[in-house]
Amino acid sequence: MKQEELAECLQSKSHAGICQSKLKSTLKKKFHSFFEGVTKAGQQTSLNKIYTELYLTAGGTEEVNAEHEVRQIETASRKTATTEMIIRQDIFKPSPGSDRPIRTVITKGVAGIGKTVLTHKFTLDWAEGKANQDIDFIFLFTFRELNVLKNKNYSLVELIHHFATETEHTGITRFEEFQVLFILHGLDNCRLPLDFHKNEILTDATKRTSVDVLLTNLIRGKLLPSARLWITTRPAAANQIPPECVDMVTEVRGFTDQQKEEYFRKRFRDEEQASRIISHIKTSQSLHIMCHIPVFCWITATVLEYVLKTREGGELPKTLTDMYIHFLVVQCKRKTIKYDGGAETDRHWTPQNKKIVVSLGKLAYEQLKKGNLIFYESDLKDCGIDIKAASLYSGVFTQIFKEERGLYHDRVFCFVHVSFQEFLAALYVHLKFVNNGDNLLSEELSTNEPAETHFYQSAVNKALQSPNGHLDLFLRFLLGLSLKTNQTLLKGLLIETEGSSETNQVTVEYIKKKLEEAPSAEQGINLFHCLNELNDRSLVEQIQQYLSSGSLYRYYLSPAQWSALVFILLSSEKDLDEFNLKKYSASEEALLKLLPVVTASKKAL
Repeated sequence: MKQEELAECLQSKSHAGICQSKLKSTLKKKFHSFFEGVTKAGQQTSLNKIYTELYLTAGGTEEVNAEHEVRQIETASRKTATTEMIIRQDIFKPSPGSDRPIRTVITKGVAGIGKTVLTHKFTLDWAEGKANQDIDFIFLFTFRELNVLKNKNYSLVELIHHFATETEHTGITRFEEFQVLFILHGLDNCRLPLDFHKNEILTDATKRTSVDVLLTNLIRGKLLPSARLWITTRPAAANQIPPECVDMVTEVRGFTDQQKEEYFRKRFRDEEQASRIISHIKTSQSLHIMCHIPVFCWITATVLEYVLKTREGGELPKTLTDMYIHFLVVQCKRKTIKYDGGAETDRHWTPQNKKIVVSLGKLAYEQLKKGNLIFYESDLKDCGIDIKAASLYSGVFTQIFKEERGLYHDRVFCFVHVSFQEFLAALYVHLKFVNNGDNLLSEELSTNEPAETHFYQSAVNKALQSPNGHLDLFLRFLLGLSLKTNQTLLKGLLIETEGSSETNQVTVEYIKKKLEEAPSAEQGINLFHCLNELNDRSLVEQIQQYLSSGSLYRYYLSPAQWSALVFILLSSEKDLDEFNLKKYSASEEALLKLLPVVTASKKAL
């Protein structure tokens, strides 16, 4: 019996070596290159060449952060590296002074922060023999792929065979004797119940059941307890996994200021051009903050490269709205040239492009209201989008559709980033109002004020009432679209492009009135971003004047002025190094008003 077991073990090890070699070869081909930004949209690039090490920290909280992710980005961009730093290869190493083995790691990060690239680089390093060679097999499952198998039954072994056919072809049917890592990517996309309380307990890896039951038992440690798990997710979905099943929580914090520069210098080989772009981004706080997200760096680089190539001198986009209008135009131009056989000088708002943008805007708005960030074919059809057209429009749409093995019948779509979905949603609401007179944000006009005034004021009210700031960015875009200067590139899409400066001024005064009502610190910051989109910096300039004269403490500040001071100080890297409250006011009121600044500072006096 012992000889038979030994022979079986040796044969298994031999098969494992062959299987590992084949699996590594497949993964190297799969992850060696990637399309930056979105599938098939950017130039295909070597992952090792373009990869910028991401800022990964340990000790992230397991609590749910339901705030708008742009708020989370703004907060993260002000944080200093006070927590323990982890390099990608070492995520399963116990903390210093701890010998407790780590089985399950959750890595959180906002959309576009680089979680996908992080998992691909980790897997590629293993496949190329550069790191984690103690692991025998890495299996990367995405929840988007697992969703498609929702109504099917598999054993865990069959599920592995389904995704990693090399294991089936080499006859491996047991995984207990191997060190296996499962990467479960994109928990926030999960459409499975993941009911850890009601699902049956399963310990047999060869027994068939639903994919949902397999996953809950794998995560619990009932199936393959020797396996390691790495789960990635956006912050709001992290609580789907019970805390007792998680050994460590980490967080991807995105690019540091130095890494932003590194990215643009890699992207633009011309040193003078790279320096101009970096300098420009630093002058716009909203752009500088958003460049914390790698995918926004790609969007920014795409736009600025186009603007610098097609314009001699001239202004570069300074606001988020301006940047995203340019990005949309660049995608329309590319489609016109690549798919329609047009020229660079052709109109970008062709009838077909107009139809697609309106349809995408409707999809963005309807799904934003529902809180959906991924959509299926039925969602597209409901909004009148032709599936083939959506596939071609790959600069705006990411199409998640794998057909190597003919396994997936459903196509899954999403926008390049949640912020672009919010931009298109705002553009759709703006178009419906300007072109059709429809105010989608208000049920009825119950005031005597002009319809345009009511439209923007109802947008401000709706954003302030929305829980956790979920309409913050939508509001910024909607107000930015009201500016005549931002409507120049939209001529042809808008029936009427006359932005009223009088209406804009009324909106500015309305926002200032809301600031006087002492909103929360985060609401105040967003309202100042809204004023920036409307090109009004009067409140900020007034406080800056007080600060430069050194006489701020002499003035009684209104709630709006306190909000302006918080906005200015949080925008200043210098003040956040060492914050001295006495410079502004030593009162208890000052401490309460400036608490967000004290919290964000490295050192407070």
